[in-house]
This record gives sequence, C-alpha cells and structure tokens, in this order.
Amino acid sequence: MPLIGYARVSTDDQSTASQAEDLRAIGCTEVHEEHGSGGNRARPVLKRLLERIAPGDTLVVVRIDRLARSLSHLLEVIEGLEAKGVHFRSLRDPIDTASPQGKFSLQVLGAAAEFERALIRERTISGLRSARAKGRVGGNPGLKDGDPAAIRKIQRARDETLFNRLEETAEQWVPEVRRLRPDMPWEDVTRIVNARLPRDARKWTQERLVRAAKRYVREGLLEPRVLERAGRREADDRLLAIVAGIAGAKPDITLKEIADRLEAMRERTPRGRSKWQVSSVKMLLDRARDRGLVD
Repeated sequence: MPLIGYARVSTDDQSTASQAEDLRAIGCTEVHEEHGSGGNRARPVLKRLLERIAPGDTLVVVRIDRLARSLSHLLEVIEGLEAKGVHFRSLRDPIDTASPQGKFSLQVLGAAAEFERALIRERTISGLRSARAKGRVGGNPGLKDGDPAAIRKIQRARDETLFNRLEETAEQWVPEVRRLRPDMPWEDVTRIVNARLPRDARKWTQERLVRAAKRYVREGLLEPRVLERAGRREADDRLLAIVAGIAGAKPDITLKEIADRLEAMRERTPRGRSKWQVSSVKMLLDRARDRGLVD
C-alpha cells in the first residue's frame, strides 16, 4: 500500500524539511511540499495531489492541521479520499482510516462538527430573535456605512463561497475542459459537459463554464491554454470533434450510448435528423479515428 506524504508550512520563510523527514522515515515513497495558509482551500499542490492519488494509496500528514485548519474542510477532504478508495493517516493524531480505531476517531470528529454547526445555528437564531425584540435590524454596520475594510471582508467571504461551490462540481467539468479546450468551441464543450450530468442536475451555461475555467486558471488549477480562442470548424469536422470528445471521455462507451448522448445534446445527424442511428455514430467514429482525433 503506497504511502504518499503531504507537508505544508504557512509562509515562504518556513521550511517543510522536518515534516518531509518524518514522512519519509515512515515509508512515504513521495512527499508533496507546499507553502500556503491552511485556511486557504485553493492550494495548487494539494489540489493536484488529491486529483492524482490512486485507489489503494494512503495520504499521510504529520498533523491534521497540515492538511486543513477547519474540521469541516478536513472531513470534506477525507470523504473525497474514501470515495476514491484512498486511506488517510496522521502521524501525531489518532486518525488512520485503514484501522477500525482510526475510523472511530473520524466518526467522533464528524459528530463534533455536526454538534458545532447545530450550536452555531441555535445561537444565530436566538441572537436574531433577541435583536428583533429590542427593535434592532440585523446587518453589518461597517457595510451599511460603506467601510472599505468591511466591504473587502464580505467580498472575500463571498469569493471563497463561490470557489467552494466550484470545487464541489469540479469532477463534472474540469476533465472535459482540460481535454477538449481549445480544440473545441466553448458552446460544444458546454453541451458535452451537460450531456453527462444526471437529468435533475443543474445544467451549465456557456458563460458560467467560462467563468469557472478562468477562476481555475487564476488559481493555477487549469492550464492557461484552455482559454485560448478555438479555431473554426466546418459542420462535418465539428460533428467529428464532438463524437471524438464523447468517446475520449469514456473509452468503453458503446455506440448506442454515444447516440443517446448526441440526442441528449440535441445534436443533428449529418442528414439533419434528430434521431441518431448506431451506424451513423460508427461512421463518424471511424472517421475520427482515421484523423487521429480518438484512439
């Protein structure tokens, strides 16, 4: 079971050397080192590590505060690891999700987090009721007075909330954007992303997808090339690119599944029909292979 280490310090003048030494001493085959605040969830090294770590691996840190500063973020990361079949271990804390004791410790932390959220909700509701009884209206006084510091604080909180929402949906769109841009126009990329979503899921608009990609490029989580202008394609070439894009996302996809995906995207056949036949998909897929658009 490969052990993958993650070491972090908050500032550039600090060193990750002691953490890296401890991690290698217990058998970590690789150690990913990062300088950045634990309160910042948009850490490029951690983000790439969580994307690339493989089932059966174990992510190891010296202390849990090296991974996350808040309990909610810690549990969020560990849940994501467990969903991928990856274990988590902290050398200085009694957490090792590969052991029953470690899982129990994690459950205790989860219960504590839920209890904390319930207390916060209760205090908030109680405070609002008390304020109303005294004739006060809620709100941020600094924001009402136009205080620049208060406005910046609100903007930062709002920005972090929006980024967290992007992180929750990253698996929907990041792989497709990385794979298809800038070879394919944003309009077609958006339709391919939406065609993979469950029917009841919120669909992406082209504008929202572009904004999300720009944000990830600013954070260093996507390559700048995805924002380059796409070249024009003839109608036939466009269909080839779309079919290649669908097939490339899932190598074992069937011709019937590709046809269903094209119909879900409301893509017309080469003859302008709305109903796709398997034979039409096969013809386009074979031509896409001949042009090297798909393996």
